[in-house]
Amino acid sequence: MTLDELEVKCKNCTACELCQGRTNLVFGVGKKDADIMLIGEGPGENEDLQGQPFVGRSGQLLDKFLASVDLSRNKNVYVANMVKCRPPHNRDPKPEEQEQCIRWLREQFKIIKPRIVICVGRISAQRLIDKDFKVTKQHGEFIDKNGTLFMGTYHPAAILRNPNNKELAFGDWLKVRDKIEELGIEI
Repeated sequence: MTLDELEVKCKNCTACELCQGRTNLVFGVGKKDADIMLIGEGPGENEDLQGQPFVGRSGQLLDKFLASVDLSRNKNVYVANMVKCRPPHNRDPKPEEQEQCIRWLREQFKIIKPRIVICVGRISAQRLIDKDFKVTKQHGEFIDKNGTLFMGTYHPAAILRNPNNKELAFGDWLKVRDKIEELGIEI
């Protein structure tokens, strides 16, 4: 199955109540065989309206972080979310919503086969790395899970709310750059 075929199937998903309020499904964007995959928590209002993850102010900040280490959703990363439909009022996706939607993310992962996964924010890090993951303490640490390296970092929206963490987050992206070089990944 291709990502395009998977997206068509995902657009018909009604497994949880989030589908009822969506304007657009936010499946994912980027290089379809990227070595680096970013996973956020779920679409916000701008994402729901545009049908793409990480747009608006937080997406602009994420794009700046990516560009600072020669990464781009247009050329060498794939960006997705834990849930594909916007939770009301931009609340965190509930565990049961994540549970219904994780199958789509698993299939994306199987097709893309990334070597590095960056969990952008607490929700994805706790679901994909460790349920007790603390972004403030464990950001920037790489964890090997069955041959794929996972790292959690600050969500751009959290940095916009607390700019004091911007330097820490930038340090995480430098670690990503160093890991890409260490692994010999062509970007």
